[in-house]
Amino acid sequence: MANVVLGAQWGDEGKGKLVDVLAQKADMVCRAAGGNNAGHTIIANGVPYDFHLLPSGLVNDSCISVIGNGVVVHLPSFFDEMDANVKKGLKVDHTRLKLSDRAHLVFDFHQLVDGMNEQQLGKDSLGTTKKGIGPTYSSKASRSGVRVHHLFRWDEFVALYTKCLEGHQKRYGFEYDGKAELARYKALAERIRPYVIDTIPYIHKAIDEKKNVLVEGANAIMLDLDFGTYPFVTSSSTGVGGVVTGLGIPPRKIGEVYGVVKAYTTRVGAGPFPTEQLNSVGEHLQTVGHEYGVTTGRKRRCGWLDIVVLKHSHLLNDYTSINVTKLDILDQLPEIKIGVAYIHNGKRYTDFPADLDTLAESTVEYETMPGWMSDISKVRKYSDLPANCRKYVERIEALMGVPVKWIGVGPARDAMITKE
Repeated sequence: MANVVLGAQWGDEGKGKLVDVLAQKADMVCRAAGGNNAGHTIIANGVPYDFHLLPSGLVNDSCISVIGNGVVVHLPSFFDEMDANVKKGLKVDHTRLKLSDRAHLVFDFHQLVDGMNEQQLGKDSLGTTKKGIGPTYSSKASRSGVRVHHLFRWDEFVALYTKCLEGHQKRYGFEYDGKAELARYKALAERIRPYVIDTIPYIHKAIDEKKNVLVEGANAIMLDLDFGTYPFVTSSSTGVGGVVTGLGIPPRKIGEVYGVVKAYTTRVGAGPFPTEQLNSVGEHLQTVGHEYGVTTGRKRRCGWLDIVVLKHSHLLNDYTSINVTKLDILDQLPEIKIGVAYIHNGKRYTDFPADLDTLAESTVEYETMPGWMSDISKVRKYSDLPANCRKYVERIEALMGVPVKWIGVGPARDAMITKE
């Protein structure tokens, strides 16, 4: 069975830290979707490692990392990220890192088009990372994309690349030096060759041999193309369904599904955010929580925990347990609120509505709980947490209907409480 770690909100929940903890006992960690628009920071032995495209299981020297067919890959970023982490002491080579031959390639012109799309949308821009992810998935869906295995039939690769580029140029009307990019990819093809395999039988063999296989989600369910706040979403399936299509793991081979829930709510980019706090509370969460995107450096929008979002998330992913992260950021708040319903035109919503106008026009019904007003960052046993802190955790469990298994109280690897 493969166990799965997924973001339960709008991303940036701290999935990488849980993956890092679980990867210490994992034989294999896999990425199923997204690209280098994702971002995790893992602090191991006092060293911060930033992961965007590569699976963060690489921090465990005995773990194999796999980038699946559902991921879109910008090869220059792949090697830049790998080289940066190697300089910090991480051991990364083709024996520890595998790339699916079916994964689609992100080119620099995809990134250019991504920025042009955002510019054309103006005030209605989606707030993408401009990493070319959306345009690459669009190429994939229109059957004009280029996959990793095409690199090793060079004439075919050139033809497919040229067709893809010309299609974008006809639509957007820009000049571009395709020959220079092709020259770069001629060299990259040989460098990437040792990493490339058919990951489907490789992963299935590990599962059949009872290996400990872990799937690391990218982004989060509220950014899912189907189930998130469309169109303010990413371009892939970010829930458990994306594990099935992005790695070729059928549902019956998926075991535990762990949802990662920040103790409050954040999101990056545009789109409705019902519990957002444009006040001193939001500023406190942003400042104390260091809420800046790992990939973009953008300031994250902050607000109270939203149970409507989390129940929607649980319906879609059926979490077996959750990890509540960054609980220590709430330490100095005298009272803490939890959004439990939306009110719109006199109607009370406890299910997450699809219509963005309904979301934007809704008010939030809150439950208010007393804070604990003490530092919990050094606590390592659940029973040692302040009573009000435990009540908050247990209220999340009751409202979501999912047990809390882990609680994050700081950025370091050991700042994780296991709730028995």
